Parts: sequence; structure tokens; C-alpha cells
Amino acid sequence: MREFIVRALMWVSAHLTLTRRTRPGRHTAEHFAARPAGPASGTAPGRVSAWARPWTGPSATEARAIFHAEEARRLSPEQRERYYATAWAERGYDYPYTAPGVHQVRTGATA
Repeated sequence: MREFIVRALMWVSAHLTLTRRTRPGRHTAEHFAARPAGPASGTAPGRVSAWARPWTGPSATEARAIFHAEEARRLSPEQRERYYATAWAERGYDYPYTAPGVHQVRTGATA
């Protein structure tokens, strides 16, 4: 029985060492040299990752100042939303102001 196991192991090791890959492995220098230079993998061709450009929105300090403003505390929820939208617009940012009856698209309307 031992002889059979030894022969089987020798046969497997002989076949494993003789087989060669046709392409380089993922972590070899040949793989990275053959890879075309371009956008990061995971993005479609022609698209730029959002992480590649700097943040253009407001800073955390600016957002905190707007949302924790003393004058907004005494307003009703509807007025507070309008205050936030106005404060963001004054700074040049688009705040999605959504309230009942505002910016609703009517379906089926004829122009």
C-alpha cells in the first residue's frame, strides 16, 4: 500500500511541475507590464472615477453652521427646509428642496 501511495504522489508531483501557464500570474511583473495603462479597473472605458477629482461640496464646518443655525430652530419644519435651501443657494450649492406640492412633475399633462 505504501508503494502505491508513493508512486501516486510522485506521478502527481511530476505532472504538476511540468505544466506551465500560458499567461503570467496576477502578481508577477509580466502581468503588470502586459496590462494596458488606463483608468482604474472597475470603471467603464471613457468614465472618470468620482474619487479621482477633489471634493467640490461644502465643508463639514459650513454644513454644521447651516443646519445648527439659531434662527432655524424656531421655524416650522416646512420653513426650516426653505431656510436650508436658501442658505445653500446663497453659498452656491444646490440643495434638493422637497416639500409637498413643490417641484412635482405631472404625468399625462399635455403641453
